[in-house]
Amino acid sequence: MTSLADHLPVSAQLGLVALLLALCIGVSLGIVSALKQNTIWDYMAMGLAIFGISVPSIVLGPLLILVFAIALKWLPVAGWGTPAQMVLPALALGLNQSAVIARLTRASMLQVVREDYIRTARAKGLIERTVMVRHALKNAFIPVATILGPMFAFLVTGTFIVEQIFAIPGMGRYFVTSITNRDYPVVMGTILLYAMILVLANLAVDISYAFLDPRIRYS
Repeated sequence: MTSLADHLPVSAQLGLVALLLALCIGVSLGIVSALKQNTIWDYMAMGLAIFGISVPSIVLGPLLILVFAIALKWLPVAGWGTPAQMVLPALALGLNQSAVIARLTRASMLQVVREDYIRTARAKGLIERTVMVRHALKNAFIPVATILGPMFAFLVTGTFIVEQIFAIPGMGRYFVTSITNRDYPVVMGTILLYAMILVLANLAVDISYAFLDPRIRYS
């Protein structure tokens, strides 16, 4: 358990940064795509989303290293411990997840903006930004929140591919090493830890539904 405690904070930091990055990029692309439906902005946003889904981390990681670390020399190739070393692995993890969030946000926003309460809000004279942020986005975020539970558990507990590419001493890399060494207690402990985080993340998502949609009440 001491080894898990040593490696989990590293994966947790990387996962949280990647999740925040995925949310910022994905929600922004989804909103722009929904509000500019069937325009060049919609096609560009969804093209980026399809690219993000199609290119796995095992391909995206080396591409990012080749461009930003070797060619441009802006960021370090690998390692862990400084903010600069977190950028490339967070991008390799977050871009793929942001594509999923962008597609869900777009589909949900397109459904919500046609609801009666959105037309009522506009009829009251509210500015378009208030209508979108305070009324439309809040309810449109429910499907996105649903996938954040498994996504959070997946990112925080470590992804061994990205950690192996960037030489990050996190849970994913340690888990693969434990399997190779047949260290069964560590393997079982890691699986139980992942299951516990997944349950807690899904519980937090269920609780957040009441905040996102006032019609939902828990007794």
